[in-house]
Amino acid sequence: MDLEKKPVVSDVGAWAMNVVSSVGIIMVNKQLMSPNGYGFCFATTLTGFHFTVTALVGCVSNATGLSASKYVPFWELFWFSVVANLSITGMNLSLLLNSVGFYQISKLSIIPVVCFMEFLLHSKHYSQRVIVAVAVVALGVGICTVTDVDINAKGLLCACVAVFCTSLQQITIGSFQKKYSIGSFELLSKTAPVQAVSLLLVGPFADYYLNHRSLLEYPFSSGATAFIILSCSLAVFCNMSQYLCIGRFSATSFQVLGHMKTVCVLILGWVLFDSALTVKNILGMLLAVLGMVVYSWAVEHEKQAKLATHISAEIKSEGEDIKLLKEKVNGLPGSDLELGQTKS
Repeated sequence: MDLEKKPVVSDVGAWAMNVVSSVGIIMVNKQLMSPNGYGFCFATTLTGFHFTVTALVGCVSNATGLSASKYVPFWELFWFSVVANLSITGMNLSLLLNSVGFYQISKLSIIPVVCFMEFLLHSKHYSQRVIVAVAVVALGVGICTVTDVDINAKGLLCACVAVFCTSLQQITIGSFQKKYSIGSFELLSKTAPVQAVSLLLVGPFADYYLNHRSLLEYPFSSGATAFIILSCSLAVFCNMSQYLCIGRFSATSFQVLGHMKTVCVLILGWVLFDSALTVKNILGMLLAVLGMVVYSWAVEHEKQAKLATHISAEIKSEGEDIKLLKEKVNGLPGSDLELGQTKS
C-alpha cells in the first residue's frame, strides 16, 4: 500500500488512478442519482458510504500488515474532518443554490485560492510560466463548462465556504504527510473513519434539507444497490489516489492536472449520454489541455533549475571546504605539506 516508495512509474500510475476512478465515479453517480436513472439524490449520505468503505479497507490493511498505523493526534484528525465535511456540504449547497455556471466558476477559483494559501502558509512562490499556465487551464475549462451565471447571497456564501475548505483540506493533506512522516494510505485510513461517522450522522439531515426526501423512504432496488457498491469501490481508489497525488506533488498540481477529469467527463458524457458537444466545448477542451501541457513543462523546468542551483551550491561548498582544509594544513607549525603531496 505504500505507493510512494515505488519508482517514477508510480507518479504516472497515481495520476492515472485518480483520473480513471474520478471519471468512473462521476459516470456511475450520474446514473445512480439522475431522475432517469435510480433517483438516489442523497449525495452527502453517499459520501458517508464512500468513507465507510474506505475506512473498512484501511482497517483490513492495517490488521493484515499491508500498511502500518502511525500516530496522528485525534484533534488534528477531528478539525481536518470538519474542514473536509464542510467542503463536501458546501459544494452540494453551492450546486443547489447557484446556477451551474456560477458553480463551475467557484470550482475554478479553487486553483488561485490554493496558490494564495500555499504562499501564505508555506511561503511558496510561483514562476511566471506556472501562473500563465494556470490561467490558460482555468480559461479553457471555463469556456468548456460555464454557461449561465446567476448569483445570490446564500449561494455565494456556500460557494466561498466550499472553495476555502476545499483548498485548506488539500493543502493540509500534504502538510500532515510531511509533519507526521506518514504515507498517503496510512493518513487516509486515519481520517476516513472520522469523516465516515460524522457524514453518516449529518448526511441524511443535510440531504433532507437539500431534496426534501427522506433516505428511509427510498426504495433500494437491486440495481441501485449494485451501483452504490460500485460507487463506493471506485471511491476507495479515488480517495487513495487523491491523498497520494497531493502528498507526492502539491495541491496546486492536483487541481490543475485534475481538470483533465473535466475534459474526460465532457467527452464521455457526449459518448455515453448523448450530451451536446459544441465547437465552444471543443475549443475550450483544447485550450485546457494546452494549458496542462504548459503547466507540466513549467513545473519540470522549475525542478531542473532548482536541481542545477543545488548542485552548483554543493560544488561551491565542497571547493570552499577543500580550500579551508589546505590552508589549515599549510598553516600547521613546522609543516609545509600540501594536500596529496609528500615532503622531499
